[in-house]
Amino acid sequence: MHSPLTEPTAPAPDRGGVAIGFREFVCIVAMLMAINALGIDTMLPALPAIATALNLSSVNQAQWVVSAYMIGFGATQFIYGPLADRFGRRRLIILCLGLYATTSLLASFAASFEVMIAARMMQGVAAACTRVLAVAIVRDRYSGREMARVMSLSFLVFLAVPMLAPSIGQLILLVAPWHAIFLFLGGFAIFVLGWVSLRLPETLHPEYRRAIRLKQIGAAMRTVVTNRTSIGYTLALTLSFGAMVGFINSAQQVFGAFGEAEHFPILFAFIAGGMAFASILNSRIVMRVGSRRVSHTALILFISLCAIHLAATLIFGDNLVSFSLFQFAAMFCSGLLGSNFGAMAMEPMGEIAGTAASVQGTISTLGGAIIGIIVGQNFDGTVVPVVAGYFLCSLGILAMVLFAENGRLFRPHHEVRVPQ
Repeated sequence: MHSPLTEPTAPAPDRGGVAIGFREFVCIVAMLMAINALGIDTMLPALPAIATALNLSSVNQAQWVVSAYMIGFGATQFIYGPLADRFGRRRLIILCLGLYATTSLLASFAASFEVMIAARMMQGVAAACTRVLAVAIVRDRYSGREMARVMSLSFLVFLAVPMLAPSIGQLILLVAPWHAIFLFLGGFAIFVLGWVSLRLPETLHPEYRRAIRLKQIGAAMRTVVTNRTSIGYTLALTLSFGAMVGFINSAQQVFGAFGEAEHFPILFAFIAGGMAFASILNSRIVMRVGSRRVSHTALILFISLCAIHLAATLIFGDNLVSFSLFQFAAMFCSGLLGSNFGAMAMEPMGEIAGTAASVQGTISTLGGAIIGIIVGQNFDGTVVPVVAGYFLCSLGILAMVLFAENGRLFRPHHEVRVPQ
């Protein structure tokens, strides 16, 4: 059996004369993904302090420090695909990493809630590029089960970030005010910028380079949203992400309601570990079992868990142990859903990978952020809004997967190529 980091096949030739190995490629993709996770999770322990410093009326209002970032992150992804398909991946990533570092500095010196929200939204705009182009450069080199495997390995490195990010934020708060968290984010962006500048070659196939023509972009976008596989799995990913964002927005308050605010980073790391474990498992079995069997089985388990937990919460109430165990299991299922859904949504989009990644990213991230805002703003001191949000989203995911698969789960996959 191959090691998880054994290169499955020879990838497409790199452009730019830089020889980059499989392991380093996975790590660069993971670091690009980590930019976003750090931007969200590192500051969760600091929300009460930010609320106090900026004279906010409630911690629910402080959730907008996270929500504004996600809105900027989700709403602008569609612009990066056409730009990347025209100018390539590498230069655009470098530019946006510089913007991320600049807006991190602006947020660190924000003296008002309005400036903070503006800086955070622009920080999300910059991070959107890393999300779109991380997926696009993977699709440039791999497809199908191999792409799902690379994404899982990237997720494995990347998912250490949400496990550690709240602890990083908490450690920073022990020695410095909350402003230092944003300085840390800017420093990390500069580190990744240097790595990309020195080591990442251009991965865009020359024959796939597209001029920026509105008619051509519109045609590519229509392909993305009218292909059943693409849009069905994109909407399924939207609902999965929305349930998770609802939890993230409310997490600090939920554990505070359980009287465990001081242990929030440890509990959050345990819960995020469910997704990391799923990514390890997925990277080892997806090539043999297939993306559909893995993700559809995980979906059935996810729906069952959500239904049981909601019923138990409404009848018996909830406690720290049962809630944490459920969230661990939910994150495990989400880990099996996310990378496979993303790979399957991208599979028919190889020749318009940049545009497809940006459109799919905009829909899934902005839609997920809106769902998460609704769940988070309904926090009432109990876990019911979070648990109910998971259950409703799980049913929606099933509906979208059935739509994508023409009403059949676990069906064999036949690759569909996008016409030139």
